[in-house]
Amino acid sequence: MIRVDSFRFRGLRLVVAVAALFAFAVPAQGQSVSIGADVVSRYVWRGVDFGESMAVQPAITFGTGGLEFGAWGSYSISASGASANENDLWATYTVTAESGLSVAVGITDYYFPSPGADAGFGAGAAHTVELSLGFSGPETFPISLFGGMLTESSVLYAEVGVPFAITGADVELQLHMGFVGGESDFYGTDEAAVVNLGVTASKDLAITETFAVPVSVAYILNPDQDRAHLVFGFSIAP
Repeated sequence: MIRVDSFRFRGLRLVVAVAALFAFAVPAQGQSVSIGADVVSRYVWRGVDFGESMAVQPAITFGTGGLEFGAWGSYSISASGASANENDLWATYTVTAESGLSVAVGITDYYFPSPGADAGFGAGAAHTVELSLGFSGPETFPISLFGGMLTESSVLYAEVGVPFAITGADVELQLHMGFVGGESDFYGTDEAAVVNLGVTASKDLAITETFAVPVSVAYILNPDQDRAHLVFGFSIAP
């Protein structure tokens, strides 16, 4: 079970405070709400398999301008994977230049309501807070960079993503590489290591003339754990 210290609990309160500020201070006409869910053959996050099971991942997002916040979850369809069930709160603020370059700062509270875990959001519950910074380049330089630091251990996770195309293929492709900066129980590392190396192929699968379902297949290698995953997923959004 993950211990909660006062700093991480303050991080959770910050997520809730941002949500409250948005709800009460932003005019209704400036708000947006979206809901949806992903279904994945395996929940592999940053190279780590959570639950060893197929999972359903619902989400709800509120936004206005550059501010977004919401809740995201992952729930195993197998009882044996219930220890990896997840229910996160998050908030990000993104600034986008006219060139298309964007920078996003964020905070996420990872909550694992596994069987036997302490309930609620108080001290002793299974929470971990991460502060993050992301960069997304314009079309002329479409590289993406992400850095996230867990406040419990100050361990940094960094990831770079690069899209590429194959002539004649109607599938979007992206290479990615993720690196953990040191020993971490969260990532299962004993030292600094590459944990997330792979490629994702995605496209919209047309169901009717007006409705399509985004589908993806990702090959993910975790050199530190000497494991490889091939993950299929699809998204549903009204």
